[in-house]
Amino acid sequence: MSSELIQTYADRASVPREVWLSLLTGATEHIDVLVFSGTFYAQTNPRIAAMLTERADAGTCVRLCFGDPDGAAVARRGQEEGIGDTLGAKIRASMTYYRPLVAHSGCEVRLHDTTLYSSLFRYDDNLLVNPHVWGQPASANPVLHLRRCGSEGWFDNYASSFEAVWETAKPWAST
Repeated sequence: MSSELIQTYADRASVPREVWLSLLTGATEHIDVLVFSGTFYAQTNPRIAAMLTERADAGTCVRLCFGDPDGAAVARRGQEEGIGDTLGAKIRASMTYYRPLVAHSGCEVRLHDTTLYSSLFRYDDNLLVNPHVWGQPASANPVLHLRRCGSEGWFDNYASSFEAVWETAKPWAST
């Protein structure tokens, strides 16, 4: 098996803050994030933009991909979760935390309009996968911590899905 399952968590809140921080601060090559709003990412770590900038200054490629708040996929997800247009508003609010990253040469922020089956948080060869269950917010669903130990395993399948969404996403111009 080329991907190792390190840990499972019942929901996103069950992932210890220390895990998020150690993965982020230890990343030297890649930090890739694929979410709709990612509100929790900034709210649980008020220094997230500064920390991502620090990693980029150290040579780490930082790519953040959020849902397009005006896109069809966000509207559909809001309907499926029974929250209407609230998800688009959450994305707009979340994006305010990431404005400083847009001007940084080592960081890219894009918006996608795709069905999101899993939120992904890649830190080099570690990947936190938050699968989405229909009609439930991502926060209520489990998280898998995968480590890449070769190629052609779960890790690479999820990393490839990030790349596919990233290629179709449009650059975010903060306003």
